Amino acid sequence: MTNNNLQAFGYVGLETPPAGHVIGRVIEQHREQYSVITEQGEVAAQLKGSFVYEAVTRADLPCVGDFVVLLFNDSGPSLITKVLPRRTVFSRFDAFNHGYAHVKGNREQMVATNFDYVFILTSLNRDFNIGRILRYLTQTRKSGGEAVVILTKADLVEDYTHQVTEVNIAAPEVNVHVISSHTGVGLDALARYLQPGKTIVFLGMSGVGKSSLLNAMMGEEVMAVKETRKEDAAKGRHTTTHRQILQLPSGALVMDTPGMRELGLVDAEESISDGFADVEALFIQCRFTDCRHKSEPGCAVQSAIKENTLTPFRWEQYQKQQREIRYAENRAAFLQRKTSKQK
Repeated sequence: MTNNNLQAFGYVGLETPPAGHVIGRVIEQHREQYSVITEQGEVAAQLKGSFVYEAVTRADLPCVGDFVVLLFNDSGPSLITKVLPRRTVFSRFDAFNHGYAHVKGNREQMVATNFDYVFILTSLNRDFNIGRILRYLTQTRKSGGEAVVILTKADLVEDYTHQVTEVNIAAPEVNVHVISSHTGVGLDALARYLQPGKTIVFLGMSGVGKSSLLNAMMGEEVMAVKETRKEDAAKGRHTTTHRQILQLPSGALVMDTPGMRELGLVDAEESISDGFADVEALFIQCRFTDCRHKSEPGCAVQSAIKENTLTPFRWEQYQKQQREIRYAENRAAFLQRKTSKQK
């Protein structure tokens, strides 16, 4: 990190810190230790004790991408005393409440904040799964960032027309790019997003090529990419172990994240409605207001499926995401009751 100007790291705020304090952006986190870029350079930081124990939810704690106020210390770790308001937030449901033990009853795990674009990466070979892409799109709509689907490893498939068509049909409003970090195919088309001060977060499962794409964008190997056996080439192998922000030669900022085995939806009811507006529009056409959309007479959903204007897959995906939201709500209520009994 050579440019210490906070504007170069996406800061557009007008916050005036108290005497002895500075503003910085969290660019890396290892458990409870943070690296923060400031006008004075990169500093090590940790949370001020009172800040930790006043946190009500984990969303109150800093995340990679956050702009924070630091009690500056030039001879040891600086102390984070405040998290500034976030422009955008990508989070996921965490049924097990990982994190600070004293912060009870949480269901939301912060993944990234203050970004402009969400690159949803999935490989074109065995990893390709349109249902998974739709889940990422649902949570991205909630985040406030702009989703971009990146289909990687084009050099490993002969024809990717079917995969691109699937994404275009499922999410016609989303830009889709096919790339190969190995051959360079499609990388030029990504330049439109890589503008100075803009932040892009990379999301996807392990092995889809996030580190390889970052290395290609940087023009050098900044992230280790493990060698793969021939029989594992379609899977890829996990390399990133923690979240961090790197500045590209273009001045854009990339937030690399570890691969996620599961993306749990959280607080995404409105995002589901936006993403499946065509499905929900059918509900008001049903003969009965309490229609369960199964075998009731006059069901507009079942009629649309029979007439091939709604695919069974899309209806299944809508129901699956709705079930997950209900599960998240029930789990959150359970954790809240459990926390109340412990007080």
